Amino acid sequence: MMIPGTLNITILGSGTSTGIPVVGCNCSVCHSDDPRNRRTRCSALVNHGPHNILIDTATDLRQQALREDIRHIDAVLYTHSHADHMHGIDDLRGFNLRHQGAIPLYGSPRTLERVRDNFNYIFADIENPGYVPRLSLNPVETEFTLFGLTIIPVPLLHGGMQVFGYRVGPFAYLTDCNGIPVESLPLLEGLELLVLDGLRFKPHNTHFNIPQAVQMAQKIGARQTLLTHLSHEVDHPRHDPQLPEGISFAYDGQKFVLKIPQQTIAL
Repeated sequence: MMIPGTLNITILGSGTSTGIPVVGCNCSVCHSDDPRNRRTRCSALVNHGPHNILIDTATDLRQQALREDIRHIDAVLYTHSHADHMHGIDDLRGFNLRHQGAIPLYGSPRTLERVRDNFNYIFADIENPGYVPRLSLNPVETEFTLFGLTIIPVPLLHGGMQVFGYRVGPFAYLTDCNGIPVESLPLLEGLELLVLDGLRFKPHNTHFNIPQAVQMAQKIGARQTLLTHLSHEVDHPRHDPQLPEGISFAYDGQKFVLKIPQQTIAL
Protein backbone atom coordinates (compact mmCIF):
# COMPACT_ATOMS: atom_id res chain seq x y z
CA MET A 1 0.00 0.00 0.00
CA MET A 2 1.37 3.44 -0.97
CA ILE A 3 1.20 6.06 1.78
CA PRO A 4 1.70 9.72 0.72
CA GLY A 5 4.88 11.34 2.09
CA THR A 6 6.60 8.01 2.64
CA LEU A 7 9.22 5.74 1.19
CA ASN A 8 8.06 2.17 0.81
CA ILE A 9 11.07 -0.17 0.83
CA THR A 10 10.97 -3.80 -0.31
CA ILE A 11 13.91 -6.18 -0.02
CA LEU A 12 13.56 -7.99 -3.33
CA GLY A 13 16.56 -10.24 -2.82
CA SER A 14 18.83 -10.81 0.17
CA GLY A 15 21.16 -13.51 -1.15
CA THR A 16 24.71 -13.70 -2.37
CA SER A 17 25.69 -14.31 -6.01
CA THR A 18 24.80 -18.03 -5.94
CA GLY A 19 21.33 -17.53 -4.52
CA ILE A 20 20.10 -19.77 -1.72
CA PRO A 21 19.59 -22.74 -2.02
CA VAL A 22 22.96 -23.15 -3.71
CA VAL A 23 22.84 -25.54 -6.65
CA GLY A 24 23.92 -29.02 -5.56
CA CYS A 25 24.38 -28.13 -1.86
CA ASN A 26 23.18 -30.47 0.87
CA CYS A 27 23.63 -28.14 3.84
CA SER A 28 20.83 -27.57 6.35
CA VAL A 29 20.21 -23.96 5.24
CA CYS A 30 19.85 -24.91 1.57
CA HIS A 31 17.30 -27.54 2.63
CA SER A 32 15.60 -25.39 5.26
CA ASP A 33 11.81 -25.12 5.46
CA ASP A 34 12.08 -21.54 6.78
CA PRO A 35 11.09 -19.23 3.87
CA ARG A 36 13.54 -16.58 5.13
CA ASN A 37 16.38 -18.94 4.16
CA ARG A 38 15.33 -18.93 0.49
CA ARG A 39 17.23 -16.00 -0.99
CA THR A 40 17.23 -14.56 -4.48
CA ARG A 41 20.07 -12.35 -5.65
CA CYS A 42 20.51 -8.99 -3.95
CA SER A 43 18.20 -6.12 -4.93
CA ALA A 44 15.70 -3.64 -3.47
CA LEU A 45 12.74 -1.54 -4.55
CA VAL A 46 12.10 2.04 -3.42
CA ASN A 47 8.55 3.27 -3.95
CA HIS A 48 7.63 6.95 -3.62
CA GLY A 49 4.10 7.92 -4.59
CA PRO A 50 3.47 6.54 -8.08
CA HIS A 51 7.15 5.89 -8.79
CA ASN A 52 9.13 2.67 -8.44
CA ILE A 53 12.93 2.94 -8.27
CA LEU A 54 14.80 -0.36 -8.60
CA ILE A 55 18.25 -0.82 -7.07
CA ASP A 56 20.16 -3.21 -9.37
CA THR A 57 18.74 -5.58 -11.96
CA ALA A 58 19.53 -8.78 -10.10
CA THR A 59 19.77 -12.11 -11.90
CA ASP A 60 16.38 -13.07 -10.40
CA LEU A 61 14.54 -9.86 -11.39
CA ARG A 62 11.68 -11.60 -13.21
CA GLN A 63 11.02 -13.91 -10.27
CA GLN A 64 11.17 -11.00 -7.80
CA ALA A 65 8.83 -8.84 -9.88
CA LEU A 66 6.25 -11.62 -10.17
CA ARG A 67 6.44 -12.41 -6.45
CA GLU A 68 5.94 -8.75 -5.44
CA ASP A 69 3.48 -7.92 -8.24
CA ILE A 70 5.64 -5.07 -9.55
CA ARG A 71 3.78 -3.52 -12.48
CA HIS A 72 6.21 -0.78 -13.51
CA ILE A 73 9.80 0.35 -13.06
CA ASP A 74 10.48 4.06 -13.51
CA ALA A 75 14.26 4.11 -12.95
CA VAL A 76 17.17 1.87 -11.96
CA LEU A 77 20.07 2.73 -9.64
CA TYR A 78 23.12 0.55 -10.24
CA THR A 79 25.56 -0.07 -7.40
CA HIS A 80 28.21 -1.75 -9.56
CA SER A 81 28.68 -4.00 -12.56
CA HIS A 82 29.02 -7.51 -11.13
CA ALA A 83 26.89 -10.15 -12.81
CA ASP A 84 24.51 -10.86 -9.93
CA HIS A 85 23.60 -7.16 -9.78
CA MET A 86 23.00 -6.47 -13.45
CA HIS A 87 22.34 -9.67 -15.42
CA GLY A 88 18.58 -9.35 -14.97
CA ILE A 89 18.67 -6.28 -17.23
CA ASP A 90 16.84 -8.00 -20.08
CA ASP A 91 13.81 -8.47 -17.81
CA LEU A 92 13.28 -4.71 -18.02
CA ARG A 93 11.80 -5.40 -21.48
CA GLY A 94 8.48 -6.34 -19.91
CA PHE A 95 8.27 -3.04 -18.07
CA ASN A 96 8.75 -1.13 -21.33
CA LEU A 97 5.28 -2.29 -22.30
CA ARG A 98 3.90 -0.06 -19.51
CA HIS A 99 6.63 2.59 -19.41
CA GLN A 100 6.40 5.45 -21.89
CA GLY A 101 9.86 5.81 -23.38
CA ALA A 102 13.20 4.50 -22.20
CA ILE A 103 13.74 3.53 -18.56
CA PRO A 104 16.61 5.65 -17.17
CA LEU A 105 19.57 3.84 -15.63
CA TYR A 106 21.78 5.67 -13.11
CA GLY A 107 25.21 4.74 -11.81
CA SER A 108 28.84 5.76 -11.82
CA PRO A 109 30.40 6.43 -15.23
CA ARG A 110 32.52 3.27 -14.87
CA THR A 111 29.53 1.10 -13.99
CA LEU A 112 27.40 2.36 -16.88
CA GLU A 113 30.31 1.93 -19.27
CA ARG A 114 30.40 -1.73 -18.26
CA VAL A 115 26.63 -1.99 -18.68
CA ARG A 116 26.95 -0.60 -22.22
CA ASP A 117 29.84 -2.92 -23.10
CA ASN A 118 28.38 -6.09 -21.58
CA PHE A 119 24.93 -5.56 -23.12
CA ASN A 120 25.89 -3.89 -26.37
CA TYR A 121 22.95 -5.56 -28.15
CA ILE A 122 20.70 -3.18 -26.14
CA PHE A 123 22.61 0.00 -26.88
CA ALA A 124 24.09 -0.67 -30.34
CA ASP A 125 22.82 1.72 -33.01
CA ILE A 126 21.81 -0.87 -35.59
CA GLU A 127 18.84 -1.32 -37.88
CA ASN A 128 16.12 -3.76 -36.84
CA PRO A 129 17.65 -4.56 -33.46
CA GLY A 130 14.73 -6.80 -32.49
CA TYR A 131 12.89 -6.59 -29.20
CA VAL A 132 15.38 -5.32 -26.64
CA PRO A 133 14.87 -3.19 -23.53
CA ARG A 134 14.55 0.53 -24.19
CA LEU A 135 16.95 2.10 -21.70
CA SER A 136 18.94 5.31 -21.27
CA LEU A 137 22.30 5.66 -19.54
CA ASN A 138 22.67 8.53 -17.04
CA PRO A 139 26.09 8.66 -15.34
CA VAL A 140 26.14 10.30 -11.90
CA GLU A 141 28.89 11.09 -9.43
CA THR A 142 27.16 13.37 -6.92
CA GLU A 143 23.64 13.81 -5.59
CA PHE A 144 20.83 14.25 -8.08
CA THR A 145 17.05 14.58 -8.14
CA LEU A 146 14.73 11.80 -9.21
CA PHE A 147 10.92 12.02 -9.02
CA GLY A 148 11.17 14.78 -6.44
CA LEU A 149 13.64 12.87 -4.25
CA THR A 150 17.25 13.71 -3.54
CA ILE A 151 19.37 10.64 -4.38
CA ILE A 152 22.84 10.59 -2.82
CA PRO A 153 25.46 8.17 -4.21
CA VAL A 154 27.63 6.88 -1.36
CA PRO A 155 31.16 5.81 -2.46
CA LEU A 156 32.16 2.42 -1.03
CA LEU A 157 35.02 -0.05 -1.40
CA HIS A 158 34.36 -3.56 -2.72
CA GLY A 159 37.83 -5.04 -2.51
CA GLY A 160 39.91 -2.85 -4.83
CA MET A 161 36.83 -1.60 -6.70
CA GLN A 162 34.97 1.60 -5.95
CA VAL A 163 31.20 1.06 -5.97
CA PHE A 164 28.15 3.05 -4.97
CA GLY A 165 25.63 2.68 -2.23
CA TYR A 166 22.66 5.04 -2.24
CA ARG A 167 20.94 7.18 0.35
CA VAL A 168 17.34 8.30 -0.13
CA GLY A 169 16.01 10.31 2.80
CA PRO A 170 16.09 8.15 5.95
CA PHE A 171 17.13 5.03 4.00
CA ALA A 172 20.55 3.85 2.80
CA TYR A 173 21.40 0.74 0.80
CA LEU A 174 25.05 -0.39 0.97
CA THR A 175 25.51 -3.78 -0.63
CA ASP A 176 28.77 -5.37 -1.82
CA CYS A 177 31.35 -3.57 0.26
CA ASN A 178 34.14 -4.26 2.70
CA GLY A 179 35.03 -0.66 3.42
CA ILE A 180 33.32 2.71 3.84
CA PRO A 181 35.67 5.66 3.27
CA VAL A 182 35.70 8.22 6.08
CA GLU A 183 34.48 10.80 3.55
CA SER A 184 31.30 8.76 3.05
CA LEU A 185 30.37 8.43 6.71
CA PRO A 186 28.79 11.92 7.01
CA LEU A 187 26.41 10.90 4.21
CA LEU A 188 25.06 8.18 6.51
CA GLU A 189 24.14 10.19 9.58
CA GLY A 190 20.63 10.08 11.01
CA LEU A 191 19.35 6.99 9.19
CA GLU A 192 16.15 5.20 10.09
CA LEU A 193 16.95 2.12 8.00
CA LEU A 194 20.35 0.89 6.82
CA VAL A 195 20.76 -2.14 4.57
CA LEU A 196 24.38 -3.28 4.76
CA ASP A 197 26.49 -6.05 3.25
CA GLY A 198 27.13 -8.91 5.70
CA LEU A 199 28.06 -11.93 3.61
CA ARG A 200 28.99 -14.63 6.12
CA PHE A 201 30.73 -15.30 9.41
CA LYS A 202 34.11 -16.21 7.91
CA PRO A 203 36.33 -13.39 6.58
CA HIS A 204 36.09 -12.42 2.92
CA ASN A 205 38.35 -10.19 0.85
CA THR A 206 35.65 -8.08 -0.83
CA HIS A 207 32.65 -8.21 1.55
CA PHE A 208 32.09 -7.34 5.19
CA ASN A 209 31.74 -10.51 7.19
CA ILE A 210 29.06 -10.46 9.85
CA PRO A 211 31.23 -9.32 12.80
CA GLN A 212 32.65 -6.50 10.64
CA ALA A 213 29.17 -5.52 9.43
CA VAL A 214 27.85 -5.40 12.99
CA GLN A 215 30.77 -3.19 14.03
CA MET A 216 30.17 -0.84 11.07
CA ALA A 217 26.42 -0.76 11.70
CA GLN A 218 27.01 0.27 15.30
CA LYS A 219 29.40 2.99 14.11
CA ILE A 220 26.82 4.37 11.65
CA GLY A 221 24.08 4.16 14.27
CA ALA A 222 20.93 3.73 12.17
CA ARG A 223 17.77 3.04 14.12
CA GLN A 224 17.48 -0.30 12.33
CA THR A 225 20.05 -2.22 10.28
CA LEU A 226 19.48 -5.18 7.99
CA LEU A 227 22.38 -7.35 6.86
CA THR A 228 22.04 -8.51 3.26
CA HIS A 229 23.91 -10.38 0.49
CA LEU A 230 23.75 -13.40 2.78
CA SER A 231 25.43 -16.74 2.06
CA HIS A 232 24.19 -20.15 3.13
CA GLU A 233 26.26 -19.85 6.31
CA VAL A 234 23.40 -17.73 7.68
CA ASP A 235 20.42 -19.55 9.20
CA HIS A 236 17.64 -17.14 10.20
CA PRO A 237 16.12 -19.02 13.15
CA ARG A 238 19.51 -19.95 14.56
CA HIS A 239 21.51 -16.75 13.97
CA ASP A 240 19.01 -13.86 14.17
CA PRO A 241 18.83 -14.06 18.00
CA GLN A 242 22.61 -13.73 18.18
CA LEU A 243 22.66 -10.24 16.65
CA PRO A 244 22.68 -7.06 18.76
CA GLU A 245 19.46 -5.14 19.27
CA GLY A 246 18.53 -3.09 16.21
CA ILE A 247 20.43 -5.36 13.79
CA SER A 248 18.88 -8.31 11.95
CA PHE A 249 19.27 -10.40 8.83
CA ALA A 250 17.28 -9.32 5.79
CA TYR A 251 14.95 -11.68 3.99
CA ASP A 252 13.24 -11.64 0.61
CA GLY A 253 9.94 -9.77 0.56
CA GLN A 254 10.65 -7.79 3.74
CA LYS A 255 8.88 -4.40 3.68
CA PHE A 256 9.26 -1.07 5.49
CA VAL A 257 7.40 2.24 5.42
CA LEU A 258 9.52 5.29 6.26
CA LYS A 259 8.43 8.89 6.65
CA ILE A 260 10.33 11.26 4.37
CA PRO A 261 11.85 14.35 6.03
CA GLN A 262 10.73 17.49 4.19
CA GLN A 263 14.32 18.50 3.40
CA THR A 264 14.75 15.25 1.43
CA ILE A 265 12.05 16.21 -1.06
CA ALA A 266 13.52 18.27 -3.87
CA LEU A 267 11.19 21.08 -4.90
